[in-house]
Amino acid sequence: MKKQKSRWIVLSIFMYFSFIGIAQNPIIRNQYSADPSARVFGDRVYVYPSHDILATDGKGRKDWFCMEDYHVFSSDNLTDWTDHGMIVTQNKVPWVRPESYSMWAPDCIERNGKYYFYFPSTPNDNVGNGKGFNIGVAVADKPIGPFIPQDNPIKGVQGIDPNVFIDKDGQAYLYWSSGNIYGAKLKENMTELDSEVKTLGDLPSKGLKEGPYVFERKGIYYMTYPHVEDKIERLEYAISDNPLGPFKVMGAIMDESPTGCWTNHHSIIEFKNQWYLFYHHNDYSPTFDKARSVRADSLSFNLNGTIKKVIPTLRGIGITKAVSEIQIDRYSKISEKGISIDFIDPLDNFKGWKTQFSTSNAWVEYDSVDFGENSLKSVLIKAKSNTGGSIEVRNNGKDGVLIAEVKIPKSTHWQTITVPVKKFTTGIQNLYVVLMDNKKQVEIDWISFK
Repeated sequence: MKKQKSRWIVLSIFMYFSFIGIAQNPIIRNQYSADPSARVFGDRVYVYPSHDILATDGKGRKDWFCMEDYHVFSSDNLTDWTDHGMIVTQNKVPWVRPESYSMWAPDCIERNGKYYFYFPSTPNDNVGNGKGFNIGVAVADKPIGPFIPQDNPIKGVQGIDPNVFIDKDGQAYLYWSSGNIYGAKLKENMTELDSEVKTLGDLPSKGLKEGPYVFERKGIYYMTYPHVEDKIERLEYAISDNPLGPFKVMGAIMDESPTGCWTNHHSIIEFKNQWYLFYHHNDYSPTFDKARSVRADSLSFNLNGTIKKVIPTLRGIGITKAVSEIQIDRYSKISEKGISIDFIDPLDNFKGWKTQFSTSNAWVEYDSVDFGENSLKSVLIKAKSNTGGSIEVRNNGKDGVLIAEVKIPKSTHWQTITVPVKKFTTGIQNLYVVLMDNKKQVEIDWISFK
């Protein structure tokens, strides 16, 4: 165990820390990611997702889920996210079959200054028969690691999608899924069960249920979970006055994906007096739903404690600084005609998207842009146009203040055009961009101010 710990300490020295951009959906923009477990530790939000990769010969099962490690991401403002690097990998966990590529949905929680990272995987022959799933724990002194995996998985637990909840009285609970959703108390050491396993059978009996995530608000315990009633998962919830139920099924948090992404998996947190839903979709891989990406949107409650249904957005969460590269393809609203979104480079989807304007008065609105208190002098637009065209930039809708008029010259190559600001207003505003010319076409990558 000492040698293993030393290897992890060395590995932690080489962890890379990379800034991955501003919070628009998807929020993780440097890799595929799914099954986000979001947690508030101190004054930051940490997201522990699974890490989808594309299977190749000898590396996972082709055309299926393929995951070999975990990263952790964090932000103190829900806008600027940092990738803290890999924290656990299948080849460094003593009990995991190293070629299984089955490091599925995880969770993490803090107790008494220690951070406990829970993850499922396929056991090796020393622990099991190389089939099915067990759930293990890795422990760290910091939320970004280094995490040291325990030698063995949790005894008495077989399944996937671990979730841990610590009640106000200090009692910890572990939930997981395997056909049904199960729950049990945890000992204070957070690595052993402290009760019999209970099948939470008062949830929907028809269709697949998985991915439990439990939280408490105003004395109500919310059991939330993905559920396949037909062919695609939707996020649902049930409530109780006890962490282990019985639960009363209440309805949907988020409907099925309109584009056919089979899975969804989520977590729910409160941060700075606002609730948020973290979930996933296949934004970067629209034709293959086993390569997914983490998203986040605001969540709210009715007065009686029921959850208002969340409508997925591209805009996501957080306030965007005007001096950053504002990706208007992650819009809040668009006109009914004349706007389309496409990948900038169809051979590398991680380069992001572009907004295509094709008719006069076609517009895009992007909300919550912080223009600050000091006057900004210039507008920069990265654009290209086969026809040339004219763009107006306004604040707060078509009748808002005209910030700038931008002539996009005719070109088949991307170029950055800089024009002076006509009128500047301070504070947080919505950004409104509209094409003024008839029979013109303009493509925009981003807009910024300086």
